[in-house]
Amino acid sequence: MGRNIGPKNKIARRFKINLGLKTNSSKVARRLNQAPGVHGPNQRRVTLSAFGKQLLEKQKAKAVYGIRERQLRKYVEKASSMAGDSGVTLQEMLEMRMDNVVYRLGFATTRAQARQFVSHSMFLLNGKKMNIPSHIVRVGDIISLKVNKQKKQVFENISDKLQAKELVSWVSVDAAAKSGKILAKPMSKDFEKVYDVKLITEYYSTR
Repeated sequence: MGRNIGPKNKIARRFKINLGLKTNSSKVARRLNQAPGVHGPNQRRVTLSAFGKQLLEKQKAKAVYGIRERQLRKYVEKASSMAGDSGVTLQEMLEMRMDNVVYRLGFATTRAQARQFVSHSMFLLNGKKMNIPSHIVRVGDIISLKVNKQKKQVFENISDKLQAKELVSWVSVDAAAKSGKILAKPMSKDFEKVYDVKLITEYYSTR
């Protein structure tokens, strides 16, 4: 199945939580408790099984980061093969994707927009072209906006926006240079809290 390109508000309403897919959070919140579809307002409460809960959390993570089933499974398998807490390792990999870093630094208002920017070769990684949104960055890497892209309308007043951006603890930004740096691996306090990573690893451990 390909990436979901339909209305983002419907995705949030399906999960009954704001997944950060749209910039206007107040608009999302207005109908968050109403399921999508013609029967949404009258939909009965359904008690999920253990499998249903695991499936729901997996779908949330896919929606948040805009990734496909095959990609998420690969991340889980890699995280499970490494030493330490596989759930923490999985979240580190998701957060350190190139597109997510561009979003975290403040160059894009949503992850979907960040993914498009990276795919269109608008950024450099350590001074070299990088157009792979799924590329996992490393501590010490520097992401910068290409000079020839800085005059595009979408990046108007980008230095001011970068300066005003509330950053997560593991990145820093140089607004004047229009670049950012990976200072460390993501910390637990910076992880997305909209899905339960433990249920995701449990889902894949039995399949």
